[in-house]
This record gives sequence, C-alpha cells and structure tokens, in this order.
Amino acid sequence: MAKATFSDLISSEKPTFVDFSAEWCGPCKMMAPILEDLKSQVGDKARIIKIDIDRNPQAAAAYQVQSVPTLVLFKKGNVVWRQSGVVPTEYLKRIIDQHAL
Repeated sequence: MAKATFSDLISSEKPTFVDFSAEWCGPCKMMAPILEDLKSQVGDKARIIKIDIDRNPQAAAAYQVQSVPTLVLFKKGNVVWRQSGVVPTEYLKRIIDQHAL
C-alpha cells in the first residue's frame, strides 16, 4: 500500500490533529506525553500526527507555522482549529470531540 501523503491525511473525513514541532524545541518535548494521553483518550475518532518543521519545511510554510509547537486540527482538508504553545489534554480532547461528529 502506498504511503499516504500529508494532503491525503488532512483531506480525510476523520479529523487529523497535526503537531508541528522541532527536535530543538523544549515546549514540543512537553507535548509528547500530552499527545500520547490524547491518543489513548480519542482512539479512532481522530488521527494524530507529528510533523518536524525542519524535515518538512514545505508543510510548515504552507500553513504559515511561525512558532513551535503549533497544533492544527484539519477536517476534509480545512483548518478547523489552530493554536500555538503547549495545550492540556482535556482541552485538546474537547476540540477533537467537537469536530469528530
């Protein structure tokens, strides 16, 4: 099976939560356990992916990611929510639940 492209992933019916991050970013490291927790709570309701802006500068540029971490929720290719910085699991779960209907 061919590997799904970024645009394939964000265009799906299922909400796709993207964490734009970087290896050198301290707050990005704080998001890792939050995203693990989020994944265990939302299960199949949403796809959660991490994009390293240094390895994927075109994706970061396409969505004007100026700072990391930048969290973006896509549904059917559209940005339905976006925020920069460290965000608690409960808040992220509420956002995903709103868009996973």
